[in-house]
Amino acid sequence: MKFNFAHIRERSTSGGSIDFAVFEARSTSGSNDANAQVLVDLTARARRAGRKIDQSALAFTENGRLTFYGTKNLVDYLSKRGLPQWTHSLDA
Repeated sequence: MKFNFAHIRERSTSGGSIDFAVFEARSTSGSNDANAQVLVDLTARARRAGRKIDQSALAFTENGRLTFYGTKNLVDYLSKRGLPQWTHSLDA
């Protein structure tokens, strides 16, 4: 299965930069434990593929609404900015 993701570097509030990944989750079980496991797995795969990732999140549609799951600061940021464009893909 192929997963799309956005790998982005933005300026952090502390003045440095932060690298984050947002993964497309086509379906979720609705369980926080299951979402956490999928996020850990995809983040590890992206890191093994050479991507630097400080924070990560899943993006999926739940009850017809775009939803994010992951690092709180990143989820807050994405909730205000919206879904970024996919820049890469992973085979899983």
